[in-house]
Amino acid sequence: MHGLANLSPRQQLLAGNLPRRLLQLALGLFLYGFSIAMLVQAHLGLGPWSVLEQGLLRLLPLSFGQVVVLVGAVVLLLWIPLRQWPGLGTVANVLAVGPALDFGLWVLPEPESLGMRIAFMVAGVVLNGVATAVYIGSQLGPGPRDGLMTGLAARTGRSLRLLRTGIEVTVLAIGFVLGGTVGVGTVLYALGIGPLAQFFLRWVVVPLPDVRPLGEPEPTPS
Repeated sequence: MHGLANLSPRQQLLAGNLPRRLLQLALGLFLYGFSIAMLVQAHLGLGPWSVLEQGLLRLLPLSFGQVVVLVGAVVLLLWIPLRQWPGLGTVANVLAVGPALDFGLWVLPEPESLGMRIAFMVAGVVLNGVATAVYIGSQLGPGPRDGLMTGLAARTGRSLRLLRTGIEVTVLAIGFVLGGTVGVGTVLYALGIGPLAQFFLRWVVVPLPDVRPLGEPEPTPS
């Protein structure tokens, strides 16, 4: 869909257009973290994983961004029994989103009026959709949470939609119990992020002229 290819980690690096893809990956991950900061400052509800991370923040002597890195690393470890291989983008996702979130919390003011909080919420969800499309479109590997879901689907035979719903409801419930913010922003995020990412993806997928199927030999020069 939209020119996305199913690549091994090695293919991701050898598929061509690497400088542009690395730049796009970095931009997408920065915008992703920054968009979460906008939702945090709006105080109107977060996405399921952010609710969990905000709940854990109450228990750990860490910044919000550091908790995001920690959760991403734990999720990545869960790839091991699933025999999933992370790409460069997967590892970068774990390491980069948290610092970008902390930067956003540092530079963004907390809006006081309800109108500004709503504006932050809507802008944060839209920007998160753009950022998701941008980093996925770099074709350098999925984020750790997406990879966990696709890995579970491959190993269990369950539908991706069922597993995604089950995982996100679980992390949302745990985060809510721990004190994470659930609200209208949570609903808006859940309903909007998929369609938004798909909508923007058509413009940001990097074409890969050198993609070859796994196991296919290099063409012999004529």
